[in-house]
Amino acid sequence: MMPVLPRCALQEPSLRTGMGESDGKNKRHRHREVRMTLDIGLLVDGDTVPASDSGTFERRDPVTGEVATRAAAAKKADVDRAVEAAAAAFPSWSETTPGQRREILNKAADLLEAKTEKFIEVGIAETGATGPWMGFNVMFAAKILREAAATTTRIKGEIIPSDKPGTLSMAYRQPVGVLVGMAPWNAPVILGVRAVAMPIACGNTIVLKASEMCPNLHLMIAETLNEAGLPKGVINVVTHSAADAPEVVTALIEHPKVKRINFTGSTRVGRIVAETAARHLKPVLLELGGKAPLVILDDADIDGAVNAAAFGAFMNQGQICMSTERIIVDEKVADTFVQKLAEKAKALPHGNPREQVVLGSVIDRSTIERVDGLIDDALSKGAELVAGSARNDGTIMPATVIDKVTPEMKLFRDESFGPVVCIIRARDTEHAIELANDTEYGLSSSVFGQDTQRAMGVARRIEAGICHINGPTVHDEAQMPFGGVKASGYGRFGGDAAIHEFTEVRWITIEDPKQHYPF
Repeated sequence: MMPVLPRCALQEPSLRTGMGESDGKNKRHRHREVRMTLDIGLLVDGDTVPASDSGTFERRDPVTGEVATRAAAAKKADVDRAVEAAAAAFPSWSETTPGQRREILNKAADLLEAKTEKFIEVGIAETGATGPWMGFNVMFAAKILREAAATTTRIKGEIIPSDKPGTLSMAYRQPVGVLVGMAPWNAPVILGVRAVAMPIACGNTIVLKASEMCPNLHLMIAETLNEAGLPKGVINVVTHSAADAPEVVTALIEHPKVKRINFTGSTRVGRIVAETAARHLKPVLLELGGKAPLVILDDADIDGAVNAAAFGAFMNQGQICMSTERIIVDEKVADTFVQKLAEKAKALPHGNPREQVVLGSVIDRSTIERVDGLIDDALSKGAELVAGSARNDGTIMPATVIDKVTPEMKLFRDESFGPVVCIIRARDTEHAIELANDTEYGLSSSVFGQDTQRAMGVARRIEAGICHINGPTVHDEAQMPFGGVKASGYGRFGGDAAIHEFTEVRWITIEDPKQHYPF
C-alpha cells in the first residue's frame, strides 16, 4: 500500500502590496495575494498517493512565476494502478440503481458550488484566469453534474419486433467498463467535470488524466465526487509532468482494461490519441480545436453583433474552443462594425487577474509569442491593427483587433487561442459562407442577420457542429449535443447524445426453448 499524502502544505505567503497594515481594504487585498504551494498526489482507489517513483513536478503561476502546485508525476506503473482500481470498482458500480447514481451526482453539484471560492483561488494561481471566469466554471460544472444526474433514468433501450415466433428482441444499453477522460486547462472545472460526469452517470468507472497546467483543480473535482459518496475506485486521477505526457497518454489508451476514451484538447494531440486508440480498436470521443467564424450579414443588428463579437473573442483571453477567431462581415457594413468593435475592445480592462479586469493572464508566455507572431505576419501582408497591441511582454495582453485580414495570412487559418480576433471583409453573403468554410476546423459558429430565414439558410451551410443565430460563438448548455466536425473532432458531449458515447448497445433476445430447428 502506497502512503497517503497530506492534502496541502502552506508555505510562507508572498505579499505584494505597498500599503500599511492598518488599512482594512488592504488587508483584504493582501489576503487575495497569499500564495499556497499545494503538494498533491495521485488519486487511486480513493486514496491520495505519491507516484511510484516519488517523482513530482511544479505548476507555476503564469503571472507571478511562483509555484502554484507541486504534484505527483505519474509514469506507466501509476497508470496501471489507477486503471486496475477502476476495473475492480466497475462490477459493483455498474449494478447501482439510477437513483443511487443520481443522488451522488446531485450532492456533488451542491458540494462543488460550496467550494466556489477555493476553486477560484486555485484557478487563478494555476491558470491566470479571472475570478469571474473561474466562478462561472464552477456554476456551469454543477449544471453538468445535475444534468448527468437527470440522465440516469433516460438510459433506455427498445423492443424491436422479431420475425422469429415467440421471441422478445431487445436493444439493451449497458455500461461499458473503464473509461479514460482527458481534460484541458482552459475551462478546467467545466471540462474536467464534463470528462467524468456522464461516464459515471451511465455506470462506468473512470480514470481522469489531469492537465499538467491545472493538476490541483482536476484533483479537486474528483475529491468532491468522492466526498459526495462515490465509492472508492469509481474515479481515479492521474497527474503528470509535460515531459511524461506521451508515456502516460499512451499507457492509458493501450491498457487492455480501458474500453473508451474521451479527449478535449488540441487537434494535434487529438490526432495522436485517435491514432493510438485506432490501433486497439477503441472508440474515442474528440472535442478539438476551433477557428470559429462569426458572420455578419448586411442587415445585422450591428450593436448586437459588436457585443457578441467582443464577448466571444475576449472571454477568458480568447482561450476557449468556441472563441470567435474570425469575424466575417459584409463590406457594406464593415466600416461601422469595425469602428464600434475597436472602441469596445479598447475599453476592456486587462491586467492582473486578481484585480477588477476583463482580460487576465494567458496560460503561459508561449501563447503571447505565438499570437504576436500571427499578428506580425498579418500586418506585414497588409492587415491593419485597430485595437490592442502587436508586441506584448509577460503573459497579459490587451484585447486586440486586426482588420482587413485575408486567407493568405496565418491569422486567418491558425488557431490563435489568445486575445486577438481578425476581421475579414466579404463581398456578399455567398462570399461570407465561402470564407467561413475555408478552414480545417468546424466546432462553433455564429451568424447575425435580421432576416431570420436568410440567416437560417447561412447557418445550415456553415460547416460546423454548432451555429448560433444572433448569438455569440461562445455558448454551451449541459443538455445540448456539443461537438464539432472536420478537424474539430467527432462525437458529442451533453444530454442524451452523450448516452450513446458512454454506453454499449447489445442485442438481447428471450426465446422459446422448445422452438423448431431444421435439423
